[in-house]
Amino acid sequence: MERHAFRFCFLAVRRNRLITCLVLASGAALAQQRSGPPKDANPLGYNRQVISEGSELFARTCTACHGVNGAAGERAPALAGKRDYVRSTDASIFDAIKNGIPGTGMPPSGLPSTDIWKIVAYIRSLRATASDSFVPGNIADGKQVFWGQGRCGSCHMIDGRGGILGPDLSDIGGQRTLGEIREALTRPPAQIPSGYQPAEVVTKEGQRFSGMIKNESNFSLQLLDNHGRLQLFLRDDLREIRYGKSSLMPAHCDKTLTPTELQDLLAFLSRQADKNAGYVEEGGEEMQ
Repeated sequence: MERHAFRFCFLAVRRNRLITCLVLASGAALAQQRSGPPKDANPLGYNRQVISEGSELFARTCTACHGVNGAAGERAPALAGKRDYVRSTDASIFDAIKNGIPGTGMPPSGLPSTDIWKIVAYIRSLRATASDSFVPGNIADGKQVFWGQGRCGSCHMIDGRGGILGPDLSDIGGQRTLGEIREALTRPPAQIPSGYQPAEVVTKEGQRFSGMIKNESNFSLQLLDNHGRLQLFLRDDLREIRYGKSSLMPAHCDKTLTPTELQDLLAFLSRQADKNAGYVEEGGEEMQ
């Protein structure tokens, strides 16, 4: 008798759970049917033509406030770069352009929805990393420039090959924007990054070592010398420390390389990202 009663209770619990699940599922399906599918994504996508047309529209209607290429103007903030954005989704950017932002200087654009979506695609491209951008150039030729006449591989490493004086560039395309990579190749940095301060030290015995300071304190100093060897010194054992005033990164590739070579190098570096993302790294395919 007790076994039959227990089985009846067990079946009743299972039946109640099944009814509860069906009710919840029905409610979720009804809510989905009422609200419809999410409308956050740009219906035009992010192909080259859409971004190009969005760039032209942005130049005509937005640069007066937001500056050329969204680099900031006198009346509105920058739209490019890596800062945090309150409006980061396609739908929220679309809404800001279409309806304006109350309480700010951002007015409704009055543009057709199709044009607004093109501008959204362009703005998103400004915030994209290099690997997500359309970069013209021949990747295979850019690889030859990196390991050949550009001599980038003497200081930088990619996938375990190359030097260690400079940062590893195996994921540079996934970490930096195309503009940041171009600037690193063509403009001296405003400030030498920590860990890459060039210096020459002289010991009390008269030995000289040149390289980059990786770490230092009031008591010790670690120097990665120009031969790739890590040298450790106590400050009491050093007679002199000479700090370099400029980065060892040759930021004038636009002077030493032809425009085609520089563009090919940018195309190659832009593809150095997550290898599972499906990007082409080698071969003669031209990125258009």
